[in-house]
Amino acid sequence: MDRTQQFNADPNRTQAMGASDPMRTQAFSMPVLDPNRTQAVPGLGAPAQPSLTMEVVLGRKYALAQTLAREGLLIQITASQTAAGRAPLNLCLVLDRSGSMEGAPFEYAKQACTYLVDQLTEQDVLSIVTFSDTVDVVMPPRKIVNKQLVKDHIMRLTVGDTTNLYDALVVGTQQLTSVNLPGYQAHLILLTDGEPTVGIKDFSMIVGVAARAKEFGFHMTALGFGPDYNEELLAGIARRSGGKYYYIDQPQRIPEVFQQELVRLMTVVARNPKLELQLARWVQVRQAFGGEYKLQGRTVEMQLVDAERGSTLTPVFELEFPNHPAGIYRIAKVKLTWEDIVTGRVETLTDDVVLEFTTDPAKANVPQDPRVANELQVALTSRALEKTIMGLRAHQLNQTQALQELQRTQALLLQQGRLQEAQQVTQAIRALQGQDTNTAEKTLMGTLVNLEQAKKEGGG
Repeated sequence: MDRTQQFNADPNRTQAMGASDPMRTQAFSMPVLDPNRTQAVPGLGAPAQPSLTMEVVLGRKYALAQTLAREGLLIQITASQTAAGRAPLNLCLVLDRSGSMEGAPFEYAKQACTYLVDQLTEQDVLSIVTFSDTVDVVMPPRKIVNKQLVKDHIMRLTVGDTTNLYDALVVGTQQLTSVNLPGYQAHLILLTDGEPTVGIKDFSMIVGVAARAKEFGFHMTALGFGPDYNEELLAGIARRSGGKYYYIDQPQRIPEVFQQELVRLMTVVARNPKLELQLARWVQVRQAFGGEYKLQGRTVEMQLVDAERGSTLTPVFELEFPNHPAGIYRIAKVKLTWEDIVTGRVETLTDDVVLEFTTDPAKANVPQDPRVANELQVALTSRALEKTIMGLRAHQLNQTQALQELQRTQALLLQQGRLQEAQQVTQAIRALQGQDTNTAEKTLMGTLVNLEQAKKEGGG
């Protein structure tokens, strides 16, 4: 049975008007975006150059022949810093209006939504879903023509009771997929402050909705507010859909994070990038970092996250070669495909990976290319951080042990140039020193998701 049939959701229904709240007019300082600055219709007047470039980097040029050898392979994918144009958005906001959101959190959430409406253009499409024990479609997908009317509807929203997260995600998915909008960038933004308390509460089923989002060609951003939500669940939603995860510790930061995510969406130049490695029959993959991957025959497929202007994706593989004879061989063929927002087409880049097997140990034992070594170290740091989080959660690490592990992780991230993630670990260390383990875990989960996605933010 389609569970969405259970919803008493009239697509044109809005929530009943609530009493006027003095917080409604409370101002918050936000930068003003020019929504037309990057607006472009894909394929019309767009530059001919694709938005991504790719460089294949082997750790070493030589591997030792006639023995078991291993080597790192980095695929460095760089998004153009100067790419102009953006796809119009098909955006769905899914807002928790359970009783725990009452007061400042919900008022700041509504302010954040009205700010977002102001930044959209008449080409963009917006839908709004709210949830407590029931799910309501406040606004079905429509172009933003009368902004004031939309904002008035948002400001009239009131809180309810419990938290029906599963059905909210299903209905949000319906809004995005109910309209056929070629060339649009579809995305769902979820804001919640609590555990699912009614409806389907099973972790795997909720995360499964996020996994299906990727199949439909859109992603979910999960915003967790306050101390009571399940960070593992929200991180799972972000991971499985290819979206982002944010921890919001104070209600006044809700508008700031909404703005940060909207700016990111407006600077995406490559959607749904996918990497394929066609391996020589004697090559094996020991480990891979940068996204979920699967092996089909001799082909490795890895789905990557979207790329914004100036960002770099750094998926890295550890390859193994058993007892190969000396000589120069192609060990893999790399293929990158993505939906290019700049050209409006599906673009493809390919390259061959060639390695020379030698009997000279001196050639084979030179230091790795520092770029490859660095990304492999980032991957190991990510795994160490995951162990620390699990150790904290299971009470297998005491505070002193956890702080020591986090200080080591912080130092490694600084060495690797991961300044944003190092700052997040610093915040977690401060929280842990203040006996706030919950905040530390929620902060670190965001760091972990960032590292797993193998993306370096651009400079602007």
